[in-house]
Amino acid sequence: MERANVIKEELTEKDYRFLAVYVEAQNSCLVLLSEKEDKLGTMAIAVPRPKDLLGPVSSSILVGDKNAISARMFAEYVAAKKGKIAVVSVYLDKLTEVQAQAYFMRLIEKVLRTEETKEAEKI
Repeated sequence: MERANVIKEELTEKDYRFLAVYVEAQNSCLVLLSEKEDKLGTMAIAVPRPKDLLGPVSSSILVGDKNAISARMFAEYVAAKKGKIAVVSVYLDKLTEVQAQAYFMRLIEKVLRTEETKEAEKI
């Protein structure tokens, strides 16, 4: 059995630095999204529906409330995309959720592309 896959990415936009740490295990993904430096923030968990059932991904906030909308949204997105349990943390220092959402989405897409490339190289 393989160990967890860890990917770190960053993005700089308009003098703001956005960071992502992505850890993928066999049955789950952990994504830490933050502004300026790696920090733990509002945390959400999302569980994908089994393939034979219809319906949306279910999610819940585990800790925090400042960035609850973004944390749940990104957790649901990653869970649906990967088909695994997803835990996402969102920490913002100066920007609001609305200001940072587009940057974090680009970071998540960047991380997932990097992960897919690593998986393809193993084959």
